[in-house]
Amino acid sequence: MNKRILSAKHVSNFENMFKCPICGSSIKVFEYRSLVCINRHTFDFTKYGYINLFPRPIKTKYSKELFEARKRITENGFFGLLTETVAESIKNHVKKKDVTILDMGCGEGSHLSQLCDNIGSHVTGFGIDIAKEGVLIASKYHSNQIWAVADLANTPFQDKQFDVVLNILSPSNYAEFKRIIKCDGLVVKVVPQNNYLKELREFYFDDPEKQSYSNTETIDRFCESFQLINRSRLCYSVKLEKPFLPSLIQMTPLTWGVTEERVNTVLQKETVTITVDLEILIGKTF
Repeated sequence: MNKRILSAKHVSNFENMFKCPICGSSIKVFEYRSLVCINRHTFDFTKYGYINLFPRPIKTKYSKELFEARKRITENGFFGLLTETVAESIKNHVKKKDVTILDMGCGEGSHLSQLCDNIGSHVTGFGIDIAKEGVLIASKYHSNQIWAVADLANTPFQDKQFDVVLNILSPSNYAEFKRIIKCDGLVVKVVPQNNYLKELREFYFDDPEKQSYSNTETIDRFCESFQLINRSRLCYSVKLEKPFLPSLIQMTPLTWGVTEERVNTVLQKETVTITVDLEILIGKTF
């Protein structure tokens, strides 16, 4: 059975959670090939198993190479402590037999896949992103989750569907979070703190303001939008050997606009120790 059919069968178990992104009506899996709404808007499953539910074509600055690099870095354990910590938080706060998690801005899917593995078999993961290149890689390598290209400001889901909304190092739309999360649901947002990738910033920039930054406004906005039930800072270092340095450079938008000379200062190193400095915010709706 090919990935298209396997994915369609999987989605058919949860089709009542979806809505048509064009007209908002209910949508069903048709012949294990497409999602079709009552007004005949049709969205085909691709050969890799994901669904493109974005109403119109869209191009992003995030390339296939960036997502492949992020996958290699993540699989090397770069974010391992993060996913373990978030998984423990979810297990502590969500006491249910079956748990649905939506990763808003899932990229290439590594965070969601590792998170679901850490939590257990009673979890169903959904990952959406506007970047088709990332979702394609996610569906190609992580078959146990449901993947879709979708508008993060107008997600293709009915109201109050998810136990957990996850948002890792990605922009947020809090109005949409509130619409799709269950009344007792959990919002988990991960934001970079001022030392995140500081070594790269120091290699790339001479301006002290670019070498460090603050996410105070982002955190304040989260606290205004949700009842904060836990806040923790996770800071650790990862030593990367020379073969992983090209992936480190490719995986982050920090490199955009940086001169080749500056990039080469990193590539020429035998090893680089990189700081991962993140804030984990956990909230519920008021």
